[in-house]
Amino acid sequence: MSGKTRKIAVMPGDLAGQEVTPEAVKVLQAAGLPYEFQEFEVGAGPLLRGEPAMSEQTFREAASADAILFGAIGDPRVPDVGYSAQVLLRIRFELDLYVNLRPARLFHDRLSPIRAESKRAVDLIVVRENTEGLYVGAGGRIRRGSKDEVAIQEDVNTYRGVTRILEHAFTLGRQKVCMVDKSNAMNHAGGLWQDCWASLQARHPDVETRHLYVDAAAMELVRDPSQFQVIVTGNLFGDILSDLTAALVGGMGVAPSANINPETGSGLFEPIHGSAPSIAGNGLVNPVGAIMTASMMVGHLGEVEQAQRIAGAVEAAVIAGECTRDLGGSLSTSEAGDAIVKRL
Repeated sequence: MSGKTRKIAVMPGDLAGQEVTPEAVKVLQAAGLPYEFQEFEVGAGPLLRGEPAMSEQTFREAASADAILFGAIGDPRVPDVGYSAQVLLRIRFELDLYVNLRPARLFHDRLSPIRAESKRAVDLIVVRENTEGLYVGAGGRIRRGSKDEVAIQEDVNTYRGVTRILEHAFTLGRQKVCMVDKSNAMNHAGGLWQDCWASLQARHPDVETRHLYVDAAAMELVRDPSQFQVIVTGNLFGDILSDLTAALVGGMGVAPSANINPETGSGLFEPIHGSAPSIAGNGLVNPVGAIMTASMMVGHLGEVEQAQRIAGAVEAAVIAGECTRDLGGSLSTSEAGDAIVKRL
């Protein structure tokens, strides 16, 4: 290990995030990493007190940290679900975290819904463009509340944004990269993606490249996910396909993600399972996604061997059945975290 003390901004957020984030921190501390943790309250708690979901001071301090470890956002007590944009989208956009990495690796065959044995070896990563597309909020609604209402949502794609996410997909050191779009129907945005893709393909002749429309990609992932190594796509399609890949390896509870800027080194690390209001608060939430997310953060900060050690401990615990009930075990959230700590 480098020995350099890293400052980690910890944002548990709402509901399930408040259960799984402490487990991730517990594992990082048990691994002996030189991290200093500073916790910040964001999300529904401040909002319900009449405060911003994320204060300006919190944003500034978190942005200056070496990394942000995030839990989840969303609370049924807050009717406006758009408040997540005040936290997550602000961090992603203002820190220009344009790469969203969502790996999916099957730890054990019992977790797979795929019946064919030969197609269960899932080990892929979805590379999602994270700062453009339909999520930029461009558009509007006119004649709201009437039968003549019109809603427009703009899909924003730039040459710079598309090129840099495609380029990043080729840096991951895998031999197969598949670009996914819907250029047969979205000819303007899709046309830009196609042009950029053609240019990048020519510069990486040693990599096996492929293009699929998003509907075909979804079908192929269900038919045989083992054929994929890297899928690179836009914001909306990446969001949807990565939920599908999570289901292929055991569910949302095991799925990590990283939001990074490779040039500045900034990163926000967040499991993709959300706040899970239906089970939060009962010790049922699976901490694996959060702990694997922490492992991604450790690797991003340069401690590759420690990241692999944490991931190995997670895999060993899951294989042994020392996990929450959604993965076939009987442990509570904190007990599952303890089981992983014991295997470090």
